[in-house]
Amino acid sequence: METEVTLTFNAFNVLGVFGFILIAYGLNRWIHRKNPKPVNWRLVGAGLLIQVFVALVVLQPPVQHYVFKPIDSFVQKLLGFSEKGADFVFQSVDKHGALEYVVKKGPDGKVLLDASGNQIKELQQTTVIGRTNPAVKTFAFWVLPTVIFFSSIMSLLYFFGVMQPIVRVIARVVQKVMGTSGSETTSCSANIFMGQTEAPLVIKPFISGMTRSELHAVMTGGFGTVAGGVLAMYAAVLSGIPGIAGHLVTASTMAAPGALVISKIIYPETEESETMGELKTEVEVLDGNAIEAAARGAGEGTQLVINIVGMLIAFVALVAMLNSFFVDLITPLVQSITGTTMVISFTNILGWIFTPFAWLMGVPSQDCAVMGLMLGEKVVLTELLAYFHLSELVANGEISYRTQILASYALCGFANFASVGIQIGGIGGIAPNRKADLAQMGLSAMFAGVLVTCTTATIAGIFIG
Repeated sequence: METEVTLTFNAFNVLGVFGFILIAYGLNRWIHRKNPKPVNWRLVGAGLLIQVFVALVVLQPPVQHYVFKPIDSFVQKLLGFSEKGADFVFQSVDKHGALEYVVKKGPDGKVLLDASGNQIKELQQTTVIGRTNPAVKTFAFWVLPTVIFFSSIMSLLYFFGVMQPIVRVIARVVQKVMGTSGSETTSCSANIFMGQTEAPLVIKPFISGMTRSELHAVMTGGFGTVAGGVLAMYAAVLSGIPGIAGHLVTASTMAAPGALVISKIIYPETEESETMGELKTEVEVLDGNAIEAAARGAGEGTQLVINIVGMLIAFVALVAMLNSFFVDLITPLVQSITGTTMVISFTNILGWIFTPFAWLMGVPSQDCAVMGLMLGEKVVLTELLAYFHLSELVANGEISYRTQILASYALCGFANFASVGIQIGGIGGIAPNRKADLAQMGLSAMFAGVLVTCTTATIAGIFIG
C-alpha cells in the first residue's frame, strides 16, 4: 500500500530560529563589546541549511514510519538484552524450603545401613538458596544498567572500526559546506556518538594549539549533544513517545552542525587555524582485542552510572532544599505584600525564566510554562531529570504530541552547570595549557549548548504538526 506523503510547515518556527540566532548574536556583542568580532554569516547560513535538510528528510511521515519504528524496535531489543543482565545481578535471592531424600546418620556421625547393607535414607525438608523473584523495575536496577551495556557496545563498534568512517563522512560534509576547520568539525561530528570529554580525544594532538574560537566550538559541541551510551537510557525513560529513539538520534545529528553555527556566532574565528581546509583525525587504539574493548566500555559505563547516581542524589536534594526555602520563607512574604495566593518556588522561577524560549520554539501556548520548567531543570539539574519530568507528563497525557517531540529535541544535550566542571577537567586534562581558556569560556559555551538544542528543536518543529 502506498504511503501518502504529507509535508507539515509551521511558519512561526522559522521566525523562532531567527529569534535564537538573534539571542546568540546578542551574546556575541556583549562578550566582545570591547573588541567586536564580525560573524561569518555565510557559515551560519550553510550550517542552518544542513540542519533544515536533515529535518526535512528525516521527519517526513514515511521516513518516521519505515525508519524510526525499526530503530525503536532495535533499541527496545537491545534494552531487553540489557534487562537480562540486570535481572541476573539484581533479582532477589531467596531461601526456600524443599523436600528431598538425605542419608541418615547415627549419633557417631556414621551413615546408617539396613540389614542388606544399603544406606538408609529419609525424606527431609532442607533449605535451598535460589533466585525466585524477578528484579524490581526501579530506575537504578533497570534504566542505569543500559548505560553500561550500551557503553560496552560503543567501545566494540569503535574497536571494529564501524563508527570512525561514519564520523569522518559526516565531518567531511559539514566541513565542505560550512568552511570550518578540520579539528573542530571532527570533534563536533564525533559528539553525535561520543560524550563531551570522549569526542575531543579524536583530535587530541590539536587541542593545545587550537584557536579560542575552535576551543569554544569543541566545548559547545559537547554541551549541545549527548553521548551514544546514554541515548538508550533516554529512550527507555521516554518509551511512551512513538519513535523516540529515532528522534533522539536525529536530534544529536542535527546538533553537530548546530553547535558550529551557534558557537561561530557567539565566538567568531579571527585567528588562523592549524587544520583549516584539512580533516585530521587520530583515533587512539586502546584495546588489544574485542574482549578488552567490551570490558573497557563496561568499566567506563559503570563510572558514568556512578556519576549519574551521585548527581541525581545531590541535585534532587538541592532542588528540594531550594523549593522549601522559597515556599517557607519567600512565599509568605510575597503573599503578604501582594495579597494573593501566589506560590513562589525554585522550580516555578525556572519555568518563568525559560518560558520565552518555549514560545520561540513554537510550543503550544498551554504547554509553554511546563516546557520552560523542563528547560530550566535541564540547565540547573540535568537533562535526565528533565526527561523524567517529560515522561510523567506523557504518561498522564498532560501535554500535546507536538510538545512531546519538541521537548525531546530541546532537552537532548549536556548543557548544565555540572557539565562545565566536567569539560574543564576532561578537556583540560588533555591539554593542560588551555585550562584557563576553558574556564573563561565555560559558561558562554554552556549557554551556547542550550541555544543549540533549542534551535534544533525549533527547526524540527517546522516539520512537526
